[in-house]
Amino acid sequence: MRIRIVDAFTDRPFAGNPAGVLLLDAFPGDDRLQNVALEVNHAETAFAHPLPPGGEADWALRWFTPAVEVDQCGHATLATAHVLFGTGAHTGPVRFATRSGVLVATPAEDGSVTLDFPTAPLTEVALPDGVAEALGAEPLTALDTGPHLGDLLVELADERSVHALRPDHRALGAHSRRGIIATARAENPALGYDFVSRCFFPNVGIDEDPVTGSAHTALAPYWSERLGRTALTGLQASPRSGRVRTDLRGGRTLLSGRAVTVIEGELLAW
Repeated sequence: MRIRIVDAFTDRPFAGNPAGVLLLDAFPGDDRLQNVALEVNHAETAFAHPLPPGGEADWALRWFTPAVEVDQCGHATLATAHVLFGTGAHTGPVRFATRSGVLVATPAEDGSVTLDFPTAPLTEVALPDGVAEALGAEPLTALDTGPHLGDLLVELADERSVHALRPDHRALGAHSRRGIIATARAENPALGYDFVSRCFFPNVGIDEDPVTGSAHTALAPYWSERLGRTALTGLQASPRSGRVRTDLRGGRTLLSGRAVTVIEGELLAW
């Protein structure tokens, strides 16, 4: 069984967010998928298999962290599309059947891939007690991101505050279903990005996610409203770092980026 490690939302190896990718003939039992994801031990491992022609989707796609299966994952979807296009397993736009509905990945001539994801519904909420202490910073505002993400989105005072975060991950886990998205406006847009973010997901086994495509389905509408533009670029300021181009299309958000395959090998215990 071939397995690949792909760095997503980056154009160079050892940056962005690494994902395991396995192309299968069919899904085995959930325990086997979870064990492989635990062995890979990256934020997500994606498993995909082709579907019969003529349906609403071309491939079935599932995502597992080392701890649980998740409802939505941008970087592992980008990584899977990158493998499909790079190996010739699929040409042209690919439709994935997922727990978040049908998601489409479209290749571009420059080598990037654009994902079509549902826009997260945002609802302003009172800041839960203990969030500021767990983050180590006082948010300006807090929003619920809806059932698919299950995150709490908080804006901080400035970009430096986002970079400086050293949260108590265990304490953060009490305040959302998946985790916390912390964001701020870019201090210098001339550097090529409009906002920064960091994502902490202790409830799914990921203390800090390197680059989170799904979080940008909430960040895009949040910052588009404040900056007055539908097309933006976000920098996720994790130690690995990566950039996500976003284009808000009402109920859908387009997420664009590149990916690099860094490891390809044989999974022997399958």
